[in-house]
Amino acid sequence: MEYTQLGRSGLTVSRLVLGTMNFGPETSEQDSHAIMDRAHEHGINFFDTANVYGGAAGRGGRRTGEGPGATEQIIGRWFDTGGGRRERTVLATKVYLPMGDWPNENRLSALHIRRACDASLARLRTDHIDLYQMHHIDRNTPWEEIWEAFHVLRQQGKVLYFGSSNFAGWHIAQAQEAARTRHFLGLVSEQSIYNLMSRWVELEVLPAARHYGLGVIPWSPLHGGALGGVLRKQREGGASRGTSGHAADALAAHRDAIAAYENLCAEIGEDPAHVGLAWLLAQDGVTGPIIGPRTVAQLDGSLRALEITLDSATLAALDELFPPPAPNGAKPAPEAYAW
Repeated sequence: MEYTQLGRSGLTVSRLVLGTMNFGPETSEQDSHAIMDRAHEHGINFFDTANVYGGAAGRGGRRTGEGPGATEQIIGRWFDTGGGRRERTVLATKVYLPMGDWPNENRLSALHIRRACDASLARLRTDHIDLYQMHHIDRNTPWEEIWEAFHVLRQQGKVLYFGSSNFAGWHIAQAQEAARTRHFLGLVSEQSIYNLMSRWVELEVLPAARHYGLGVIPWSPLHGGALGGVLRKQREGGASRGTSGHAADALAAHRDAIAAYENLCAEIGEDPAHVGLAWLLAQDGVTGPIIGPRTVAQLDGSLRALEITLDSATLAALDELFPPPAPNGAKPAPEAYAW
């Protein structure tokens, strides 16, 4: 396994991040425990979850799982089996999305942050969270309130580091400047959707993260399966994940590019899913993409991405197939859209 530091912090994390959204809705508890055990065997020490995982809408919009919090409970029961599982895990979870229908059961008020953190700790059966992430920007809560609530959690030893998710570049700047006035460390990471088909973060989020020393953790690294060999799997009678949600939309709009991508991967002798992960690992500022295996076999296969080095010709070909989100090429804002 390859390791790196999480942003400018001293925290060492694996370059592949184990995502747990499938635990419960898609993967049984027994299989989820087996996946986490295998992740440790491979040296993956960075696990990502969220308090709301476990009851989200599944494929086709159907409700799945036991409800919000179920995934954290699965992880907590795994920690309870001992064997140094908690000690060897850098545990990240999130706060923001609704955990109930009553007022103050969502967003980032000091009241909800306090209650949500305590509830996550109980479900996870641990005394602290290593990385507590805001699942979304809260435009209605002042940064003074958010950082004060986070500071209390850190003083209490309940949280060590803080991160953001789905922030715009200027939200990162707001958060960091507010933290600076209080002489706080501030954010150490940003978790964003980032993949070959969704490169918007290159305009402002990545530059902001690099400037402030945040590690970037891409979610949906294969665009919901669209970059995972969906056309080949369709021919073989599979690819259910690539035929629903935003992956299905991407396939409908970009079938020719996806077909060319799969052909390119075949030419270099690599699986499309592994190439998509390897491309992210090659991007400046990326800590590691979140992989969301539903089986141990999927987890095992994903490690191939760490062994792939994409040469300049392959990187250029990928840029041609999936161009940066601006007419001026791979440049940050404002050069991306202005002289």
